[in-house]
Amino acid sequence: MTKMKLQIAHQVPGRIRMKVPSAKENPELLEQIKQTFSVIPGIEDVIVNPATGSIVLHYDTDRHDEFHGRLEHHTGGHYKPPANEIEALATKIEQEAEYLAEHSHTARVVVDFFKEFDNGIKVASGNVVDLKILLAAGIAGFTIFEVGANAATPVWVTLAIFALNHMIQANMAAAEQAEPAGATA
Repeated sequence: MTKMKLQIAHQVPGRIRMKVPSAKENPELLEQIKQTFSVIPGIEDVIVNPATGSIVLHYDTDRHDEFHGRLEHHTGGHYKPPANEIEALATKIEQEAEYLAEHSHTARVVVDFFKEFDNGIKVASGNVVDLKILLAAGIAGFTIFEVGANAATPVWVTLAIFALNHMIQANMAAAEQAEPAGATA
């Protein structure tokens, strides 16, 4: 099968809906994709919709890790399950924003603005900082500004700064690991 672009439109434990733009109105391609995904361990059902170019995978939640590993292999590494709860929440918010943007011009403008802003932050910081980190730092900074430097620092602010520091370090480590793979000689 040739390489194609797919995007995760929605996911909950036991079910993933993907969109394949090149498969819209192409039942033969969708059938080929269905056959490919049907062999993944843990898949219980594969439903395709030629009108929308979407594929719904139902899988056994008891085989969650094995399923996601095989799915990542079959998509050529384009699909990766969320690594933690923050990433899962961010993905869910992004999916909801995309859904709203599909149905509203105003929402599309807002979503595109924030995507462009986030991309600019990532480029400027060498993919170490993104909009999520900037938002957390802004909240921490605002809190410190409002409370004042002379006041005792509340425990939750200390914990927030500690968490922010670790999130930045985790993103730096992820960026360093991804850099050699993307480098060309």
